[in-house]
Amino acid sequence: MRPGIDLQGKRVLVVGLARTGVVTSLFSAGYGASVTATDEKPESALGESSARLRAAGVKLEVGGHNPATFLEQDLIVLSPGVPANLPPLNLAREHGIPVWSEIEVAWRFLRGKVVGITGSNGKTTTTSLVAHILKASGIHTLVGGNIGVPLLALVESSTHSSVTVVEISSFQLETIAEFRPDIGVLLNLTPDHLDRHASFDEYARAKMRMFENQLDRDAAVLNADDPEVTRRMPTRPHVYWFSRQKRVAWGAFVRDREIVFRAEGSEVPLVHRDEITLRGEHNVENVLAACSAAYLAGADPAGIASGIKTFRAVEHRLEPVAEIRGVAFYNDSKATNVDATLKAIEAFPGPLIVILGGKDKGAPYTPLRGPLHERARLAILIGAAAGKIESELAGAVSLVDAGTLDRAVEIAMESAQPGDTVLLAPACSSFDQFENYEQRGRIFKELVARLENQPVHLGATDRDSGAFRNRGPADPR
Repeated sequence: MRPGIDLQGKRVLVVGLARTGVVTSLFSAGYGASVTATDEKPESALGESSARLRAAGVKLEVGGHNPATFLEQDLIVLSPGVPANLPPLNLAREHGIPVWSEIEVAWRFLRGKVVGITGSNGKTTTTSLVAHILKASGIHTLVGGNIGVPLLALVESSTHSSVTVVEISSFQLETIAEFRPDIGVLLNLTPDHLDRHASFDEYARAKMRMFENQLDRDAAVLNADDPEVTRRMPTRPHVYWFSRQKRVAWGAFVRDREIVFRAEGSEVPLVHRDEITLRGEHNVENVLAACSAAYLAGADPAGIASGIKTFRAVEHRLEPVAEIRGVAFYNDSKATNVDATLKAIEAFPGPLIVILGGKDKGAPYTPLRGPLHERARLAILIGAAAGKIESELAGAVSLVDAGTLDRAVEIAMESAQPGDTVLLAPACSSFDQFENYEQRGRIFKELVARLENQPVHLGATDRDSGAFRNRGPADPR
């Protein structure tokens, strides 16, 4: 049994009024709580949400946070974008007021099994694939969390026979209390969000909170090929591994190009590796993780095979956009850290033109030097991180600072030759120029769509314009 919570008459403060905060406020008010919602933005920035909140009886405190309000609550619920160490939050904790993430509240109301999926990269693809497989197996499935639908929005649709598949970020895991997924999945651990977490270890500890409340009967699905994961293996849940490099005693692996799930000494063949529709070796790992989680959640082998064969790339994750006069365009706007960009680059043999940049997240870009040198003709830089990226990649590949995404797409088309691939894989967050990575990806696709109707001379260069700021050894000329 999950611990419940009676919101009737409780004083609840919701911090942050993006999508999750609005849903949390309305949900809490609907269950009888006295809700205050606070945001640093002015009310004019909230759009129609402010009217909906006021109509539901939610009190708004906008344009900044009032520390006194934090001390008047029975419960504080954070939206994922709100730092967990804000001074008013620390003060509330000192006064014994619980500070929870939205997933903690939702988990207490949800019915049925919960599959939680986290990791530095691949969360959305794996979450979507697990849900797709479960649906192919005829299981009532809900999908939410960091993938775009707040978990509280799924409560009323959940049943005792449903499975809720949840993408979970480190930000959401920071402020759980008793949250305990029946099946927890950790895909990988690489440096990310170091602009918010003080260190990689702090970030990794937040990710590992997925498993801290699990019991012996629960399952942890872990990447056996990732040393940062294996050295942090949890002790209480039953551990199932996935590996594309070796056989595992419990979990999923590749044998003779076939994906096999092994448990209790028996092996179940699921699908041939060549039937995976997604590009890149990293997506083989995502498929192995998804097979394990779905199998443990009740999917049958036929449903797993059908799900994998019919699954298509998620929007903004190595998403094919168009082929224009022999040049392929791919949208991987979700590549918001260096490791994700490495995986995206490695998914193509080349030659590549890669668009990099955005808001820096604190990790070095030097790991990109070798792969860019080997596979890319050009890296086009955008956004606030362009200067740092240029200084760390100088000499490895030809570089040009385009400033904005629209100019980057123009330069890419002017520079491309038939057979090239133009890849948006920024290695940065989008918040310097866009609302989120989804908006960045959509705008990229819109810009590419405009190119299809424009007469462009492929292979044009800036040989006379001097636009390339730095030419490295990968320059084909």
